[in-house]
Amino acid sequence: MRITILIALLGAATLDASTAATPAPIACESLAQMTVRNGQVLSAASVQAGAFAPPNAANATATEAFKTLPAFCRVSLKLTPSADSDIRVEVWLPQSGWNRKLQASGNGGLGGAIPYPAMAASVKAGYAAAGTDTGHVGGNADFVAGHHEKLVDFAHRAIHEMTVTAKAVVSAHYDAPPVRSYFYSCSTGGRQALIEAQRYPDDFDGIVAGDPSWDQMRLYAARVWLNTYVNRTPAAVIPASKYPMIHTAVLDRCDALDGVKDGVIEDPTKCSVEFATLTCDGEDRADCLTKDQVETANAMTRPIRDPKSGAVLHPGRYYPGSELGWGGVAGPSPSGESHEGMRKIVFTPDWDYHAIKVPDDVERAVKADQGLLYGGDPDLSRFVKRGGKLLMYHGWADPLVSPDTSLIMYKRISDAVGSSSSNAIALFMVPGMGHCQGGPGTDVFDKVSALDRWVETGQKPQSIEAAHMTAGVVDRTRPLCAYPATAHYNGSGSTDDAKNFRCQ
Repeated sequence: MRITILIALLGAATLDASTAATPAPIACESLAQMTVRNGQVLSAASVQAGAFAPPNAANATATEAFKTLPAFCRVSLKLTPSADSDIRVEVWLPQSGWNRKLQASGNGGLGGAIPYPAMAASVKAGYAAAGTDTGHVGGNADFVAGHHEKLVDFAHRAIHEMTVTAKAVVSAHYDAPPVRSYFYSCSTGGRQALIEAQRYPDDFDGIVAGDPSWDQMRLYAARVWLNTYVNRTPAAVIPASKYPMIHTAVLDRCDALDGVKDGVIEDPTKCSVEFATLTCDGEDRADCLTKDQVETANAMTRPIRDPKSGAVLHPGRYYPGSELGWGGVAGPSPSGESHEGMRKIVFTPDWDYHAIKVPDDVERAVKADQGLLYGGDPDLSRFVKRGGKLLMYHGWADPLVSPDTSLIMYKRISDAVGSSSSNAIALFMVPGMGHCQGGPGTDVFDKVSALDRWVETGQKPQSIEAAHMTAGVVDRTRPLCAYPATAHYNGSGSTDDAKNFRCQ
C-alpha cells in the first residue's frame, strides 16, 4: 500500500512538472510593451508556420529552408549598452512545444547579420532562439574607424547583452525562465563561444565552440603575409587546377593508414608527405610541381614563420587533406576577412597588403584591437566551477582556421583548469571536414543534443555519431571520438556504417 501511494504521488509530481513545462504564453504582441535593460523592443509579432522570409533574401532558395518552420513569436530589439552602440537582436519563441531551453547562435566572419538559418534550426528543435548582428550591418569592418565601442560590441558585448535580454524576453513570454541556456557557433562564432566562457561564465550552461578563430588579429596578419609568400613570384604560385593532383597524392600516401581507404584521413598528425616527390622532371606540367611550388606547398603545411629569423608568426598549419581548399588563403589575393581586418582595424582602407612586414606588422596587428578579439584566456575556472560544459570541435581539413588552434586551446584550458576539466571540456576533431562543414568527412552531427545530454546527465560524451550526405541523402556514418581517441574499424561490415567502428 505504501509503495502504491508513493508511486501515485510520484506520478502526480511528474504530471505537475510536465504541466509546468509548457506554461501558457502571454500574447506575443504584448511583448512590444516590455521594458528591457540597455535597450528597447522594436516589434513583437506572431509568425505563422512556414511564413517567415528573411529580410533582403536574394532569391527563392534563400527562403526555402524556412518553409518548414513552426509558428513562433518574433521579437526584434535594439540594444544600446554604450552611447555608440546599435546592437540588433532577435528572439524567436516557439508558439507550441517549447522545450523550456534557450539556444543562442553566434556569427561568422566579421558579423554584421542576424544568423537566421541557425535560429531556424533552434526553433525547429524546440528551443527559444536568439541571434544578433553584433552591433553593425554588413560583413565588413567599416564600423571600426572612430568607434571603439562598436568594436567592443563586435568582440564580445553584443553576444552577452543579447543573452541577458533573450532570457528576460523568454521569461516574460512563457512566464517561466529557461531551465537551460546554450550557445553554439563556429569560426568567429567559435571565438565568441570561448570569450563567453571566459568573460561571462554565468550566461550559459553549455557552450559549443567550432573551429574557433581565437587570437584573431594574429591570424589575420599571418594569413595576409602567407598569401604574399605563396605569391612571391609567378613561378611559386600553385594554380588551383593542381590542388586535386596534390590532394590525390596525399590520399595515396595516407588514406589507408587507418586501415580503411575511403577518401578521408582519420588522423592527419600521422600523415607525413614529402611534396618534393611531386617535383617536375623537366618543364612545368599539370601533374607535378616546380621546385618553387614545392616550397609553397611546404609553407602551407607548416607553422607560419618569418623566413628570415624563423620566428613563428602563427603556430597553426594546414593539415594533409586540406589541399582542395588552399585557395581560400593561397589564392591570388588574401582572404577577404583577413585583408579587411588588416586594412580597417590595423592600418587604413588604402593600405597595400603587399607592403606587409614580418614580424613587425604581425605584432602591430596583435596590439591594434587592444586584445578584444583575442579570446585565448585558458582560465575557465569560473565557468567550470558553476558546472558549465564546453564542447569544442574542429575539421581536420580546415583550410582557413588551422586545426592547431583547437588543439592548442584544448591543452591550454585543460592545463589551466586542472583535474576539474576532465568532465567539463571535450574536443572532437572531425576527419575530412573543412571549415565548419563540408568535405568528404562525416560533417553532419548534432552538437547541441550531445551537449544537452552532457549537461543534463553529467556524462561526458565519448563519441558522437556523424553523417556524410550527398544531395541530401546520408551515404556514410561514423563515430566522432573525443580527442585524443580516433575511430577504428572493427574489421567486418560496411565501412560506411558507424556501428562497425569503435573509439580508442
